[in-house]
Parts: sequence; C-alpha cells; structure tokens
Amino acid sequence: MTTALALPALTSGTWAIDPAHSTVGFTVRHLVVSKVRGTFKDFSGAITVAEDGTPSVRAEIQVASIDTNQEQRDGHIKSADFFDVEQFPTATFVSTGVRAAGPNYVVEGEFTLRGVTKPVELALEFLGVNPGMGHGPVAGFEASTTINRKDFGISIDMPLEGGGAVVGDKIAINLEIEAGLQG
Repeated sequence: MTTALALPALTSGTWAIDPAHSTVGFTVRHLVVSKVRGTFKDFSGAITVAEDGTPSVRAEIQVASIDTNQEQRDGHIKSADFFDVEQFPTATFVSTGVRAAGPNYVVEGEFTLRGVTKPVELALEFLGVNPGMGHGPVAGFEASTTINRKDFGISIDMPLEGGGAVVGDKIAINLEIEAGLQG
C-alpha cells in the first residue's frame, strides 16, 4: 500500500493534460545498433488532487495516432503484428499510488496496452506550478518508464541473421506533461 503523498504547490482539483503543450513519446532499439523514436499525437488525461493533497492520474492514448516520421513503419506498427489498433484502439494508465523517491516521485499504476494490463512505475519529476497566461495555473511534469513489449502481447520476432532482432523488446516511454487547473 502506498502512503498518501502531496506534491508541493499542486492545489486540489482536476488538472487536465494539455495535449498542445505535452508529449507522449517512446524509444525502441532498432537493428540492435540504433533507436527509433516516436510520439502519439492523440492523448488525454487528468491529474486529480484530493482535498488532502493526494494526487491520482488517469490517461488515454489513441494508439493509431502513432508517428515515427515514417508512414510505412507507422502502418506496420498499427497492424496486428504490433498494436492491432482495429481491436485495441486505446492504451490507458490509471495510477494506484505515488511515493517519494529522493527529490522526485514514483507514480505506480496499471497500464493497459493491446488489451493487457500490467503494473508499471513511472519515475516522475514535478516541475512546479506557474500562474499561467490568463487561463489559470498550469503544472509541469516529466515522467518515464520502460516496459517489455512482449509483456503486452506484442510478441512478433524478426530475428537478424547475425543475432539480435529488428525490434528490441524494451520500450522506453517518456512523458512531458503540462496540465491546467480546471475551473
């Protein structure tokens, strides 16, 4: 059980993620020697802060919005070989707790991708709160985690002749989030 934890300066209420000022990105090993980076363009979510200061997070990603700057690769990633967006259009994250980790935090939660739900931990840096630009306060966060794609049913193997695989198993997920307090 995670102890309730308040983030300094984050007042109670609902903080909606601003997709225009946020990024949901990932990195995966390609051909053993390089990395492919990508983002998801369509996502939403909110950080809800209880009266006692305890935060919780809920977020959704429309996986068909993947963009790796290469249309043919994106099409393959959307297929049943990888995300199977026809059957599993949405990935979700629901937090189950937050704990301190030195000057930063760990957000524990349940991540669902391709119909499979697994616990994950996000390393979180709280960047603070700014009064905003006339539309109310905004808060900033950076978070990251690494998942194994095979844990989520993405089990395609494309072995290379000299060893290794076309696509690595570990996926680094990086979030840069700006959220505004809702009135």
